Amino acid sequence: MEKEDSLVATIKSEIGEDPFYQQNFSNEGQRFVAWYLRRVLLRPPSAIKFELTDSPNDKKIDAIVIDDDAREVFIIQGKYLSDMQVGPDGVGEILAAWSLLRKPNSIQSSGNRKLVERIEAFRKALEDEYDVEFRFITTTGFSDSAITSAKTFREQFENDPELAASLLLVDLQLLESQFEEANAKDLPSLNHDLSLDASKVLVTEGSSIKAVLAIVPLNECIRLPGIVDGRLFRKNVRQFLGTTNKVNKGLKATLNGERASDFFFYHNGITAICRKITIKGIENRVTKLHLEDLSIVNGCQSLATIYQSSDRVRSLNSNMPSLLFRFYEIPQRELADRISIYTNTQSAVKPRDLKSTDKAILSLKRSFENRFQDGFFINQRGLDRPTDKDAEKTVDVVDLGKSIMAWHCQRPNVSYNERKLFDDYYRTIFRPDYDPSSMLALQKWLNIINENWENLGLNETLEAVRSYARFHMLYIVSMMIANASDQGDKVPFPGKTLQILQDFKNEMLQTAATCFNQAFKNAIEQANLSSKVFSPQNWLKSKASVQSENLVTETVVSTLKSVSMNKEFLNSLKLSPENFGLRWTAEGL
Repeated sequence: MEKEDSLVATIKSEIGEDPFYQQNFSNEGQRFVAWYLRRVLLRPPSAIKFELTDSPNDKKIDAIVIDDDAREVFIIQGKYLSDMQVGPDGVGEILAAWSLLRKPNSIQSSGNRKLVERIEAFRKALEDEYDVEFRFITTTGFSDSAITSAKTFREQFENDPELAASLLLVDLQLLESQFEEANAKDLPSLNHDLSLDASKVLVTEGSSIKAVLAIVPLNECIRLPGIVDGRLFRKNVRQFLGTTNKVNKGLKATLNGERASDFFFYHNGITAICRKITIKGIENRVTKLHLEDLSIVNGCQSLATIYQSSDRVRSLNSNMPSLLFRFYEIPQRELADRISIYTNTQSAVKPRDLKSTDKAILSLKRSFENRFQDGFFINQRGLDRPTDKDAEKTVDVVDLGKSIMAWHCQRPNVSYNERKLFDDYYRTIFRPDYDPSSMLALQKWLNIINENWENLGLNETLEAVRSYARFHMLYIVSMMIANASDQGDKVPFPGKTLQILQDFKNEMLQTAATCFNQAFKNAIEQANLSSKVFSPQNWLKSKASVQSENLVTETVVSTLKSVSMNKEFLNSLKLSPENFGLRWTAEGL
């Protein structure tokens, strides 16, 4: 109880003393949910203000978090309690929220203003096939009857054709684990100590590689770090596919069935790689392993599904199921990458992962690294920059695809959607002969925008949706240069704008932010005039955000004609016609 008391004291202290919670939220329940969003989900304060919907007529929905980078939606319900467990009535609030979200029209007429706005963003996320997870968070625990109710709800959620979703109960024990993971998120690697029954551990060696085969109880599996935020799977070719995935449904059904103890025999096992494995010896028939730079390369779906069923796992006690683990000590990255690829065959790989070794991507990587000998092109998820490569000359293929969509295709509203970038528009975006200097320029512009994001003076709502609003900033930068050069119908080659970035980056960003704010204001006014619900996230994801009346004519052009414009800065934006090309187009763009 010492750790539990410590965490509760931490929460109480922070929500009671931090001005952010005191000034923006009216009661301890709201502050606790805001604390969870900020300290566990690591949401920026500006985003939390509109993600939290807890107030009269909130329809049992305390917060709706939409993570466009991870393509996930979290529906949060929280109970800030001192000692009483959450009963079935409390967990039943999740069922009520889910039932309403299946028919969101019912919320539009009776929900509070913030909830109505979030529902619009929720609709768009469903259209884009985001995974949905309901989380019930509390500072105490759940009664046996509440856990039983949750099991019934999960089955109903996961099999529903209209709103398939998963459900996670976060009691104080799990809350502490999530909090610790969030605190360690910026660490370069994951280290973990594992204590196992010595009779169920085999240490061997093959091809000069140390290998440890071990039978690991599931209650130890859910203690592994990095499951929630995916860092444990950073070297895997794909991340968690959700509990509604067919394979994961089967895993969960076994765990919840009468023969959960046979889970070991139904499962092929987990493959993990470590930079170093230290065996600390055997004490009282227990083998202690110290695992450095731990990463799961095969077993993401299983471990994440087991974690989602953590309340069921803990209830099994003496009947605890186990999994076979293969731990390999592999310092060589090439071999680790091959193991990751060859051991993953069970579930469909996402388009981004499939394209990581496509000829077009590999051609871009070769041309960039040949042009910039100290540069590095990240084409695979989890690929780390070597220490001898320049961080400022490192290009990530995902950032490149999103930036090209915003700059060359002039569609920043599509940049957030990785599935479309690496599937529908792949051949349009990733051209093998694309200029390496333009790759570098796009990454540099994006890096500058990222580094200065909180100091640009953007509207608070725009600042809160950084994951995709930053590509509108990139788009505006390209439009400013085109319009200043009287090439408004064309797009500047990014590689030709590096001098502007070097000499006038601050002026460029501040002017672009001014344009962005004005465009946003125009959009809100238009929605109010037509008595429509305005969702900032949906506006940014729609063509309306790049139509001429919102950005180009009314904001970029008028700003550049301002009498207060710095003439030296304005002249620096003017490039000759040969430095421009036509907008890249594809079906639907």
